[in-house]
Amino acid sequence: MPKRFRLTRRLPVALTEDAYRRLRGFAAESGLDEGEALSFLLENLDAVVDEESFAHRLRQFNSTLDARKR
Repeated sequence: MPKRFRLTRRLPVALTEDAYRRLRGFAAESGLDEGEALSFLLENLDAVVDEESFAHRLRQFNSTLDARKR
């Protein structure tokens, strides 16, 4: 029996323009709304992310984060 899909948490999130554009594009391609698309990505993060590439990208993102906030 499939697990019932309920959105139980609402949280304010801050996204860059690029991230929001990618989220909207992914949601449109997959036929989901933005919340459903984000839930899918986070619930399946281990399956959709290449661990080696993810670690490198995370370090890269963190190294530029302070400069990007200004």
